[in-house]
Amino acid sequence: MLLMHEVRYVKIEANNQTLLPVTDTPATLRRAITLPLLIFYGLGVTIGAGIYVLVGATAAQAGIYAPSSFVVAAVVTLFSAGSFSELSGRFPQSAGEAAYVEAAFKAPFLTVVTGGLLLLAAVVSASAIAVGSAGYVATLVPLPLWSIIVLIVLFTGFIAAWGIVESVRFAAVLTLIEVLGLVAVVIAGLWQQPEIVAKLPTVLPHFTDTSALVAISMTSLIAFFAFIGFDGMVNIIEETENPSRNMPLGIFITLAVATVLYFFVAAIAVLVLPLDELSGSTAPISLLFERLTGISPLAITLIAIGATLNGVVIQIILSSRVLYGLANVGRLPKSLAKLNARTRTPVLATVLMAACTLIFALFFPISILAERTSQLVLVVFVLINLSLLRIKWRKDPAPVNIFVVPIIVPFIGLLTCLAMLIGPLIMPA
Repeated sequence: MLLMHEVRYVKIEANNQTLLPVTDTPATLRRAITLPLLIFYGLGVTIGAGIYVLVGATAAQAGIYAPSSFVVAAVVTLFSAGSFSELSGRFPQSAGEAAYVEAAFKAPFLTVVTGGLLLLAAVVSASAIAVGSAGYVATLVPLPLWSIIVLIVLFTGFIAAWGIVESVRFAAVLTLIEVLGLVAVVIAGLWQQPEIVAKLPTVLPHFTDTSALVAISMTSLIAFFAFIGFDGMVNIIEETENPSRNMPLGIFITLAVATVLYFFVAAIAVLVLPLDELSGSTAPISLLFERLTGISPLAITLIAIGATLNGVVIQIILSSRVLYGLANVGRLPKSLAKLNARTRTPVLATVLMAACTLIFALFFPISILAERTSQLVLVVFVLINLSLLRIKWRKDPAPVNIFVVPIIVPFIGLLTCLAMLIGPLIMPA
C-alpha cells in the first residue's frame, strides 16, 4: 500500500498513558548510501551503459581512433561534472537538475522542461541498455529478442522498486563483477599481446589529420553516452550520507575510473580485432575476450549481461527519483511522490518509468537510442552550466564546506557541450 506518511506514536501523560498515532510527519527517503556505494552506483550505470554496449558502435564510426573519442567525451564531461558537484552542494535535493534550474532562473516552465528532458533521457538510456543487454542474452538463450527485452525490463523494474539500499547493493555487486571483467580483458590483452603497449600511440590522431579529427568529433556524441551516469548520482543525494563531501568525490572518482577503463578496453579492441568484425558484433566484449584468450566467452558474456542489467536498474531508479522530486515540489501530481510504507521507494513512479522504458526498447534500435540520449543529456548540461553561471554572476553565497569551482568551469562546460551538440550538425560526413 502506498502511504504519504509514516506513523509515529506520542506518549500522553494521562491516567492510562495511552499511545496515540500521529500522522503529520511525512515519510522521507532513507539516507543510507555511503561513498563506496555511491561510487558503485555511478560506475554501474556508466560502465554498464558504455563499453559493454558501445565499443563496436564507436569503432564503426571512428575506426582505430575510437579510444580517442572516449577521451574527448571525458574532457567534455569533466567540466560539467564540476558544475554538478557545486550545485549538488548548494541544492541537495532529488530532481537535482530541475532544482538547480529552478534556483537559477525562477521559471517554473523551464524547471518542468528540464525535468522532462531528464526523464526522457533516463528512459531512452535505460531502453538502449536493455536492448544491448538483450543482445548478450540472445547469444545464450534461443528466445525472440522482444521477449528477452520484456523479461529484462520487468526484472530490473522489480529490483528498482525493491528498496534503495537493496537496489544499490545489488548494483554494487554487479558493478564490482563488471569492472573486474573489464580489468580481466585489459590484463589478457597486455599479457597475450604485449606489443599493444608500443602500438597505443596509433590510436591517438595527429592534430593535422583533419579526417581523423572529424571522425572523432562525430563519434564523441556516441562515446558521450558511455559517461552518462554521474549526472544521475545527484538524484539520490537525499539518500546519501554526508552529501557535501561524498557527492563531489563520488562523481570525480567515477569519471576517472570509467575513463581509464574505456580507453584501454577500446584501444585493445581496435588493435586486436578487425574493425568490420568489431563493429558488426552484438557482443563485442565477449568476442574480444575469446579472441585474446581462446577461452569460451561464457563468463565474460554473463558479466556483460550483469553489467547491462545493472545499468537498466540504475536508470530506472534515476528516472523514478526525478519524478518523485518534481512531484514533491508540486510540479507533477502528488501521487507520484507517494512512498511505499515498507520499501520507502516511489513505487508508482518506478512502475511508470519501467513501462516507458519497455516501449522505447521494443520499437527503436540501440544506435538511435544512444545518440538521442546523448543529445538530450547535453541539452540538460547546457542548462546546468548556464544555471551555475547565473548563480555565480549574481554572487549568491555558497553554503559553508561545500565543493566550489571557479566561474571558468561552468563557462567551459557550456562551450564544450554546445560544441558537441552543434559540431556533428555542421561538420562534413
